[in-house]
Amino acid sequence: MKSPICDLLNIEFPLIAFTHCRDVVCEVSKAGGMGVLGAASFSAEQLEVELQWIDDHIDGKPYGVDLIVPTSMANKDGSASVKDIQAMVPDHLKDFSASILAQHDINTADIYGKPLGQGAGFLGEGGAANILDIAFAHPIKLIANALGVPPRYMLELGKKHGVPVAALVGSKQHAIKQAEAGVDILVAAGTEAGGHCGEVSTMVLVPEVCQAIKDYKDVCVLGAGGIVTGRQMAASMAMGADGVWTASVWLTTQESETSEIIKEKLLAATSSQTVRSKSRTGKYSRQVRSPWTDAWEEDNAPEPLPMPLQSLVSEPALREVARLAETGHKGARQLATYWVGQGVGLMEQSLSARQVVYDFMEDFLGANERLNTCVEE
Repeated sequence: MKSPICDLLNIEFPLIAFTHCRDVVCEVSKAGGMGVLGAASFSAEQLEVELQWIDDHIDGKPYGVDLIVPTSMANKDGSASVKDIQAMVPDHLKDFSASILAQHDINTADIYGKPLGQGAGFLGEGGAANILDIAFAHPIKLIANALGVPPRYMLELGKKHGVPVAALVGSKQHAIKQAEAGVDILVAAGTEAGGHCGEVSTMVLVPEVCQAIKDYKDVCVLGAGGIVTGRQMAASMAMGADGVWTASVWLTTQESETSEIIKEKLLAATSSQTVRSKSRTGKYSRQVRSPWTDAWEEDNAPEPLPMPLQSLVSEPALREVARLAETGHKGARQLATYWVGQGVGLMEQSLSARQVVYDFMEDFLGANERLNTCVEE
């Protein structure tokens, strides 16, 4: 296809797949799109292992890495240890979290006594530097920051290595700030998106961002938010985007690391069965609805803490929920939740990642033909 993003990333089809699964990364890239590994929860050692595996299995095709280095968070410089951060979490929030589990017959005795590791997956700039060094030691073709303007260190390394830097935006104001900072690719993520998202819909945000940064000729725009089909991809590109950034659609693929209980929930869910809440990370993110998310929306629920403190409340509890759900625990299966966008209502069967790419291509071409028919004389 003729698209600036295809030229920039050296890909055949302007479909970018964000995923935590290295197998999906490889399959999407080998099918003509680009897989991007979500590495926010990885240590430097883990990231090295994952990227080396991808290098060995991707047949030289381009791929990228995505990190979360927020500009506004409780541990901005990354200097505080996990123990220090845990001490900042008030007991009443942990008690509230534990009470939700207890109501579903889950033993909460040792939930907050286990180590979480790397700050619950959110890096300050100090911790990000080491991760970035690992990433750029591999032949990545894209590096993305999922929250806020990428740190200067990331932008400088991108230019040094000839690797485009991407960033997610949820408003035209964010887009302008990112373009001014020197970001190469803007991911215009509408409120329909899974994970962290703003309030503006994809249908409005994509053209708004394209208009806002029209004078930045070298900046590409990817549409995002609820996009799980080729016809939605075509619509996004008709509004000015150079391609699309997708995530939720890969959760139910056959290669995905997503647990079977979550896959079952996602395949059965409708587009209205998601909720946008601060209860998981401290910033608004969209998840599949469950009694866990409902509890945090009740009037008596405590106000979530800022990132990354809220993750120290939610992740130990949800980690135990996920573990027990896999054993068939009824209460845990009810509570189980995961990040997903409103496009989940269109995700009805589990396919291979490569087949999803091919379906995108076919559906995109079909949409393009329908549009061409409409303008024929």
